[in-house]
Amino acid sequence: MANLGILVAVALFLETVSGASLGVVETEGGKVEGENIRLGFRRHMDVFRGVPFADIPGRFQKPKPHPGWDGVMKTTEFKKRCLQLNLLMTDTRGSEDCLYLNIWVPHFGSVARRQQGQDFPSSSGNYGLWDQQAAIAWVHRNIRSFGGDPDNITIFGESAGGASVSFQTLTPHNKGLIRRAISQSGVALCPWAVNRNPRRFAEEVALKVACPTDERMAACLKMTDPVRLTLAGTLSLAGSPDHPLVDNLVLSPVIDGDFLPDEPYNLFHNAADIDYIAGVNDMDGHIFTGVDVPSVNTPLVDTPVEDVKRLLASYTKDKGKPGLDNAYYVYTATWGSKPSGETIKKTIVDIGTDYIFLVPTQSALYLHASAARTGRTYSYVFSQPNRMGGIGRPYPGWMGADHADDLQYVFGKPFTTPLGYWPRHRDVSGYMIAYWTNFARTGDPNKGESSVPVTWQRFTSSEHQYLEINSNMDKNYASERLRLRYVHFWTSVLPSLPTVVSE
Repeated sequence: MANLGILVAVALFLETVSGASLGVVETEGGKVEGENIRLGFRRHMDVFRGVPFADIPGRFQKPKPHPGWDGVMKTTEFKKRCLQLNLLMTDTRGSEDCLYLNIWVPHFGSVARRQQGQDFPSSSGNYGLWDQQAAIAWVHRNIRSFGGDPDNITIFGESAGGASVSFQTLTPHNKGLIRRAISQSGVALCPWAVNRNPRRFAEEVALKVACPTDERMAACLKMTDPVRLTLAGTLSLAGSPDHPLVDNLVLSPVIDGDFLPDEPYNLFHNAADIDYIAGVNDMDGHIFTGVDVPSVNTPLVDTPVEDVKRLLASYTKDKGKPGLDNAYYVYTATWGSKPSGETIKKTIVDIGTDYIFLVPTQSALYLHASAARTGRTYSYVFSQPNRMGGIGRPYPGWMGADHADDLQYVFGKPFTTPLGYWPRHRDVSGYMIAYWTNFARTGDPNKGESSVPVTWQRFTSSEHQYLEINSNMDKNYASERLRLRYVHFWTSVLPSLPTVVSE
């Protein structure tokens, strides 16, 4: 998911700091001095950019403590992002030297990350997750110096970042470090979240950079030019109903017996005391199914019913024809004898959304609620229509919220660039910011310093409550049992069928 919106943020909702500036702050590595900026009348903010939380990383190695520095480090400039492919995957940007935190007082901080390592000989993988864990641990140890509360750390992320947040709550290495977490459009149970055959992918990368695939592979890869190595991990953006794009997302964590000692679904006891929000966008799968079935976005071209069958066959391939037949019945039960072209297209998007995001997220919510001791659980679906939908625009008029559409609202884009948005966009942005910040402060999205339009009920093992977030939301947007028929199919009906194909 490296090019589909990785966002991992460590949200530090700090205590109000008296005075205009923190000045020089003492951390475990040494003293740092940031920049004090004026926000308005008698309102200032301290910004610390590029605070190291670990040493310069070794390739395919866990992060190591920073050796520290003498004097006062000026932390006024952002460091480079971690080495990664650009959006079109034609070049790279960033640096291997990227393990730095940016800290805003009294708002929040963010952390750079490396890609996940794979299962090379003598290399256990999950290096991106270890980097994140090192950042969380550093914050827990040092944030009090910045006016923060080490016992009130909230982490949140979207897409691969949402899955990363989920993994960070499940690993035993973060016990007692995280108080709250938010996963947006990604959890550890997603079909793309764990690489089941890392050795095969490692060998594919090795061959692209002319490294051997025997016991010498790891040493060779460590010596390979980092830009060349990153480009070798390019994902194929080609897709079809028979070979869907989601199957190409291979830069994922592995079950290594250390960071992830077991299957993710067996690790929810580690999150029993963490408050958790997880949710999806109502058409999260569109970004994938639009590649697999391009006619979905072409108003004057019908999408063949056969494409529905082909996509479902790919998603249920382990169960063979019985799996396909059951899936097709579930998704066409409301079609009638002559489904409209729009109905067929929307069904394809629903299938992708359910399989790739929604159903795994509902499963994670259920497991979290079942294992919870003090941790609270909240479920949402974001449904603000995509701004690119409508006549004369790239997407059809029936488009809901596509993958990553929620980010602009969480980060207040309609307020910072008001000319690009309508008042309704500022409404939904204000709602999300209120829910998210209330949750980070109190563990309850309804309680805090910000008023909210609708009470968001907790998700429990017996009552699967969820909130639909939209600019029009009122009390009718609080409901329960999100897409129950389809969740039941993917979590109960399909797994009960005998497996007929296995890799």
